[in-house]
Amino acid sequence: MERPRTLRGRQGRIAGAPTPTRKDAPVTVVEVPGSKSVTARALFLAAAAEGTTTLLRPLASDDTEGFAEGLLKLGYRVEREEREWRIEGRPQGPAGDAEVYCRDGATTARFLPVLAAAGRGSYRFDASAQMRRRPLGPLTAALRDLGVRLHHEEQEGHHPLRIDADGVAGGEVTLDAGLSSQYLTALLLLGPLTRDGLRITVTDLVSAPYVEITLAMMRSFGAAVERDGNVFTVPAGGYRAAAYPVEPDASTASYFFAAAAVTGREVTVPGLGRGALQGDLRFVEVLERLGARVSVEADRVTVAGPAGGMLSGGTVNMRDISDTMPTLAAIAPFAAGPIRIVDVYNTRIKECDRLDACAQNLRRLGVDVATGRDWIEIRPGNPAPAEIATHGDHRIVMSFAVTGLRTPGITFDDPGCVRKTFPDFHQAFAAWAATED
Repeated sequence: MERPRTLRGRQGRIAGAPTPTRKDAPVTVVEVPGSKSVTARALFLAAAAEGTTTLLRPLASDDTEGFAEGLLKLGYRVEREEREWRIEGRPQGPAGDAEVYCRDGATTARFLPVLAAAGRGSYRFDASAQMRRRPLGPLTAALRDLGVRLHHEEQEGHHPLRIDADGVAGGEVTLDAGLSSQYLTALLLLGPLTRDGLRITVTDLVSAPYVEITLAMMRSFGAAVERDGNVFTVPAGGYRAAAYPVEPDASTASYFFAAAAVTGREVTVPGLGRGALQGDLRFVEVLERLGARVSVEADRVTVAGPAGGMLSGGTVNMRDISDTMPTLAAIAPFAAGPIRIVDVYNTRIKECDRLDACAQNLRRLGVDVATGRDWIEIRPGNPAPAEIATHGDHRIVMSFAVTGLRTPGITFDDPGCVRKTFPDFHQAFAAWAATED
């Protein structure tokens, strides 16, 4: 990640800013729910494995519940309790015909068709209007190259999608994953289920740390996978069931880390640390380079506001951790100088065009913002309260909730869309904010 260039700005406190961090400021421990990315991959791996897998502390949210419901539709046995889910695997893949509604979930909409392709039967997948807009084409083109019979029923490269499955032989395929790493993850997960294995050559890749999550989890479920630069080799052989603990969601933790950085407080998130799978934990490196104080231990991360009371400005490349781009954008007005976030074009094809959504909402708050195709620059300011246009995007809500700590009176046109990844976010964030200094 590019080290930001510090830009000098007006010194002193912004009006309404909290008192700079005190040496005796208390550390507040926040329990963050399980990772959405890890839970989705674990559900796929469990369904594909020989035996019964137990997931410990999986994320229960609209996205992951949708994924589990999709598995049920495909004929898998899924038992869900509060902190433990059990999935009975079918290494031969689903059999029979089924229709699956993927809701808003990108992992559901991209991973489950690939799982179905490994089985036998006719499968139809559809999704919400929001998910229908998001591209699927690079993945389905690769599946066609592997001999999978599929048909986009309306717009080419988008849901709804029908697959007439008869297993996948495997072979070599070339993939462009420049819009989403999920295309590559889906094919990697498929590899051990093919008859002859897969060799995937990637021409472009965004959010590379998510692929590392996939590789590590495949190995935990008994698969062999090798990477040589942009070539991934996955032999056939299937998966073995496991008892798999789901680590806390690093993207969700970013809102609490950012909150500490701009309020002069401290927060500790247990369960994430030096061995964490998720690349989005690198968001704390961004905060540290902008002046926050960060401690990463084996099993926890602590972030505190900067010693000088204000983050610095600078330029940050967030290509590999783009889900945390809105988090940084939402706190950027409180920095001492402009913050420029670059190489984040893929944020334009998420639940909404996040780059434009951040810019528009910051302008609503009276903040000076400039944007380009793949960058956004936010200048220091004193945001005024306004209603945030969420575009049904959970990350827009949670990011601007952090802004609200310094700008009381901010509201949201759809606060409930956080159910996608963190149904109890508002209660948990309010409880943290209400904790006495």
